[in-house]
Amino acid sequence: MKIAMVASEAAPFVKTGGLGDVLQALPQALSEIKNNEVSVFIPFYDRIKYSGKYDVEFLGYFDVPLAWRREYVGLLRLKSRRKKLKIYFIDNEHYFCRGCVYGCADDGERYAYFAKAALASMAFIGLQPDVVHCHDWQAALVPLLLKTEYRESFPNTRSVFTIHNIEYQGKANLSFNYDVIGLPRECDEILRFDDCTNLMKAAIVTADQVSTVSQTYCQELRYPYYAHGMSQVLSSRGGDFTGITNGIDIKLFNPMTTAGLAAHYNEKTFREGKVRNKLALQKELGLPEDRDTAMLAMVTRLAGHKGIDLLCYIAERLMTRRVQLVVIGTGEEKYEWFLRGLQERFGRQVSVNLCFSADLANLVYAASDLYLMPSKSEPCGLSQLMAMRFGAVPVVNATGGLKDTVPAYEGPESEGRGFTFQSYNADDFLAAIDRALALYYDAPAQWQELVRHDMSQDFGWDKGAERYMALYHKALGDKA
Repeated sequence: MKIAMVASEAAPFVKTGGLGDVLQALPQALSEIKNNEVSVFIPFYDRIKYSGKYDVEFLGYFDVPLAWRREYVGLLRLKSRRKKLKIYFIDNEHYFCRGCVYGCADDGERYAYFAKAALASMAFIGLQPDVVHCHDWQAALVPLLLKTEYRESFPNTRSVFTIHNIEYQGKANLSFNYDVIGLPRECDEILRFDDCTNLMKAAIVTADQVSTVSQTYCQELRYPYYAHGMSQVLSSRGGDFTGITNGIDIKLFNPMTTAGLAAHYNEKTFREGKVRNKLALQKELGLPEDRDTAMLAMVTRLAGHKGIDLLCYIAERLMTRRVQLVVIGTGEEKYEWFLRGLQERFGRQVSVNLCFSADLANLVYAASDLYLMPSKSEPCGLSQLMAMRFGAVPVVNATGGLKDTVPAYEGPESEGRGFTFQSYNADDFLAAIDRALALYYDAPAQWQELVRHDMSQDFGWDKGAERYMALYHKALGDKA
């Protein structure tokens, strides 16, 4: 099967969150399936273009219509020996050389252009994909364009649209179609939602299949509390809206090979390996070097929906426990301010690092005993999978993908992977941490068995890739 992926980011070229990780690992997993050919289209941002890291070849240029004007498209391809996975870059300095990925006032126009340019690029190189798989609002115009402007170019191509985060929907004013997209007037109602243009809504109603990134999140999005206004639109798709839980690249996130660790280890050698990493991290961060104290960690954006408010509420009580807390991330100023103050008051227990470093994050996963993820909502989450891969036991709110990937530990006979709480409540969060600490300090043999159990799980993409293949066949109308 020929599969084209359209997304606004893909690691290692550009990554701002979990979408980048998925677009690195999923295409690779799909390309390893017999008879598949996968092509990935992403913008040629300045951080890629001028990095000097990537060897690319220029394939040509053309232009695409945006309402009353035409815009330049340069098409480049990553030079690679991989024949079944090809990476294409859409070049336009006006739209993509901004010193940032998102956050510009004309983001709607930038990614409307990108959707058109991606499809035009496929036509330019003669690529006729069986399925175009587009991700989040930045690629949400693709399904509608396939049924309208590009119908003749791709008469047999079907579309799959995946929602990674329902909060960001690609909203614009009602004149956006006339000013930017340039589709016929009969498309206005498809694009319209809540008195504005909504690109994600257009994708949901026009894609052949719609998916999201975990089974529980798929169910949650049918309820107004989680769906940010989209519950009825998504419910209207019935069985054509499904959930497929994300995986991680288990070769990239591997405690036996990951660079920058103080010691490499596996599920048989983790006891000494994690201690050596803990001591190294404590030394690097200026914390007391204590192999026995439970280390709690968070690698996250400091945003309300990530549960940082719960952490702030319990922080002082948490400091009365025998713990060290390590936080890595940036985000809302109020949370950065609070965490800096917490470190000033409890410097021997708390290290707050208002930055993001992949190497430091990997060392934190390898060093920590507990990984805190009290998200208010979580479409899937990848950090808890990385944490378990490195032997850090998660403490999570049982929502979205966290519920799917971290079943509650209920004793040595259970198949649980971590400690959960069922309501978004700070006291319940602290109670879950206390249950974990009780096991860590009072039942070390059971704790070690839980860590070993978590590390032995298969969080790779093989099963997820097979489920996406089934979804592609469904989009194509195959009976198999």
